[in-house]
Amino acid sequence: MFCYFFIVAGIIAYQWTRRVPVEQKSTHVGQGLMANSSQFTLEGKPFRILGGSIHYFRVPKAHWEDRLLKMKACGLNTLTTYVPWNLHEPERGVFDFQDNLDLEGYLSLAAELGLRVILRPGPYICAEWELGGLPSWLLRDKNMKLRTTYLGFTEAVDSFFHQLMKRVVPYTHSNGGPIIAVQVENEYGSYAKDTEYMSFIKEALLSRGITELLLTSDNQNGWTLGGVNGALETINLQKMNPAVINYLEEIQPQRPKMVMELWSGWFDLWGGLHHLFPAEDMVAVVNGIMQQEMSINLYMFHGGTNFGFMNGAAAVGLPAPKPMVTSYDYDAPLSEAGDYTTKYHLLRKLFSPYHTQPLPEVPLLRRRSAHQPLVLMQHLSLWDSLPFTGKPYRSSTPVNMENLPVNNNNGQSYGYTLYETTITSGGTLHSMNNIRDRALVFLNKHFIGVLDCTTLELPLLEEKGERTLSLLVENCGRVNYGITLDEQRKGLVGDITLNKKPLRDFIIHSLDMKADFVNRLQSSGHWKSLRHRPAFPAFLQAKLYMDSTPTDTFVKLPGWSKGVVFINGKNLGRYCSIGPQQTLYLPGPWLHKGTNQIMVFEEQEADGKIQFASGPDYGMTVDVQ
Repeated sequence: MFCYFFIVAGIIAYQWTRRVPVEQKSTHVGQGLMANSSQFTLEGKPFRILGGSIHYFRVPKAHWEDRLLKMKACGLNTLTTYVPWNLHEPERGVFDFQDNLDLEGYLSLAAELGLRVILRPGPYICAEWELGGLPSWLLRDKNMKLRTTYLGFTEAVDSFFHQLMKRVVPYTHSNGGPIIAVQVENEYGSYAKDTEYMSFIKEALLSRGITELLLTSDNQNGWTLGGVNGALETINLQKMNPAVINYLEEIQPQRPKMVMELWSGWFDLWGGLHHLFPAEDMVAVVNGIMQQEMSINLYMFHGGTNFGFMNGAAAVGLPAPKPMVTSYDYDAPLSEAGDYTTKYHLLRKLFSPYHTQPLPEVPLLRRRSAHQPLVLMQHLSLWDSLPFTGKPYRSSTPVNMENLPVNNNNGQSYGYTLYETTITSGGTLHSMNNIRDRALVFLNKHFIGVLDCTTLELPLLEEKGERTLSLLVENCGRVNYGITLDEQRKGLVGDITLNKKPLRDFIIHSLDMKADFVNRLQSSGHWKSLRHRPAFPAFLQAKLYMDSTPTDTFVKLPGWSKGVVFINGKNLGRYCSIGPQQTLYLPGPWLHKGTNQIMVFEEQEADGKIQFASGPDYGMTVDVQ
């Protein structure tokens, strides 16, 4: 390590003699970002993009400024962000750009801090995000063909872009704003089901007032199919490959070369290990890119958190999809809670010579707390919570989540769905592989087993009379990447059988656990004290009292099994004992002085108390290969 810092110092000295000055914030609107020569120009001057990805929807709004100031202090001049369609249009025709989804506020803040912006509006974003950012109500159409020119999809895109672009266009460079480039879709070359699709997305942007430089973004395998006329092609990678850079020069001679995604780390899956990309290895790749006089965007610079049910799932190269964990720390230069890492400090040294002015001082770190353990006070069984879920739906046959007549006929997007029917015999219960993704199975409210993609059948004991068979089915996260996007319907997607006969006559409860449901449940008078062991699944409740301004902390649940944590009605995300992640990030701004309500939905086992830590525990690690 000691020798390594001398090497970095030598690199920096070398770069100082050949740096491209970073353009400073302009007081007038000039020519936008241009890619007509081997180097970008902005307002007629050479401009190298030193970018970093921070997704506003993965960071509490109260922390946006802190994270962007830290980005600027590291020597970056450009912010990149995706736009999650599924959060901005949770129901067809219902749009949300408020609070943590205040994209205009985020763009304004970037401009105020002197950061340029590359916007990546999708409509598909991947991002290790639920269904790659596409809203699940699209899947109500049984013929839906996502990411194609299928009319049902293009009409929905047009409607969303109409709302999005009227908010975005005022923040483009040509209108005096920070946006200097806009990406056309995302990694389409790895999907490429429709040769007309990219032209449609490009026109959808241009026709709504986007005049800035257009980009596409693909890995090497997607280049031949992912481009579109009039958009600069960029590359996504983690390790340097000279052949890749040469190929980029061949297909776009005398045009700027850019790594749109330099993967600074990697994502984690439940049941796996926490991925690390060693700092020295990552910085060496960044240095190699800089020596090639290329522009760069660090994906991620700060990962943040998959709050709520928004983690996606991975399918490529796996026998069955596996869900992502709640943390999106990503082993990025700035940690999930905004801490500086070794990567951050090495990058700051590396980027500093590319600026004509000294970099800003790094902001002070915010204090964090490890509260005393909380003893659980009350519980409410799943069965007792059902009156708060809304009117159940009756159906002769199973109905998948997306096609349930709930949420103004937009279906259920996330969470759990309870399917109940009556049986009169025992035998073999078979899922027919129609459970998406995992079902807890009960007979007369007594747990008997789990059905999922690996366990397809359960034995049911013979008993006289009628019994209620219940299946609590969880959407563990829709696939975010690959060719199976159209197949991401959840719940029961077909028949299940008992002794080879399809079960019929279901009562279906939607448990999407939205904020209004959580608030109704917390304020109900049906809670029971914990003098007796709860009947699981159950909601459990405790109170956290704060006598001073709250700070960030981490929730720990050793001895618990699997479930979801809610703080003052906000969904922190899933936890699971199989790891690797062992803590959930709790932002201080989500707490307040006085009494805070903490509610946990636990599927099978609880320890009796909620613990806290001042730092994260992401479990056992493995280096990125």
